Amino acid sequence: MTSNEPPGARDAGPAPDRPSGRAANAYDAVVLAGGGARRLGGADKPGVRVGGRALLDRVLAACTGARTTVVVAEPRPTVRPVRWAREDPPGAGPLAALGAGLGHTTTDLVVVLSADLPFLAADTVRRLLAALDRSRAEGALLTDADGRDQPLVAAYRSAALRRELAALGAEHGGLTGLPLRRLTAGLDLTRVPDPVASFDCDTWDDIATARARIREHGHVLDEWISAVKDELGIDLDVDTGLLLDLARDAAHGVARPAAPLTTFLVGYAAARAQGGPEAVAEAAGKAAALAVRWADEAGEGDEAGAGRPDVAPDATPDTRPDAG
Repeated sequence: MTSNEPPGARDAGPAPDRPSGRAANAYDAVVLAGGGARRLGGADKPGVRVGGRALLDRVLAACTGARTTVVVAEPRPTVRPVRWAREDPPGAGPLAALGAGLGHTTTDLVVVLSADLPFLAADTVRRLLAALDRSRAEGALLTDADGRDQPLVAAYRSAALRRELAALGAEHGGLTGLPLRRLTAGLDLTRVPDPVASFDCDTWDDIATARARIREHGHVLDEWISAVKDELGIDLDVDTGLLLDLARDAAHGVARPAAPLTTFLVGYAAARAQGGPEAVAEAAGKAAALAVRWADEAGEGDEAGAGRPDVAPDATPDTRPDAG
């Protein structure tokens, strides 16, 4: 690694002996979705929508490869089934939440994520697991645009997490209130720089930035199709280029490419439900409601200030989940 890498980063040496094949990369996921969201005025941060989808659902879509996904929070509707856990007492902090979630995992590798990552993707999770697999490290985590560690966008060896959590619990009489840096200080870590996937939403300005970015020309269509697939419960890789070419040829140059793609997904969902007018109406209704939410967000910029609670600037230097 280069000389300007974060303190504690290490060169990836030969990987330790481990079983080969798909089973070697099996992982569970723990998503921390609690916390008071003070900088959002106490809003339900995991439920805040970006691109028509709740932040929590966006994170869950990135870890569909997990054998078990544990969400540490009060149960709520989600786009895919998860296992729920809760730290004791509720609100005891990120280490206590991680300990509660880890208790429901069984694989040697665990991906640990916060629920406020609008640009997290399945490829990010794969890169973290690959970085861990190539090294002797006990964890692989993302670093943000400023080079700061993001321990809640990371893959860890489960045994190392259990070891450090047990040691910290014994030393402090429990995990309540302990910051994440106490955990990561005891782990041998490798870093994966990614300023986009590590972007988290701590403030309303962050939410506005995320909403604006997905509407940029280079992102909007993929974001919309992903949102529609989630809404309709479709797990299908769509060749949007092929479909757009077909729609353009059939319509002599369509001006609104989201329309035919959305229609296709509605048709696919209806067919999977064995067709019929009722199935088409139900799928179209879901997509239409999503479109309304999508459009409503675009107009929230001017009105957001009026609808937000008055929140005083945070007096502490850093109120991220890993601060302490």
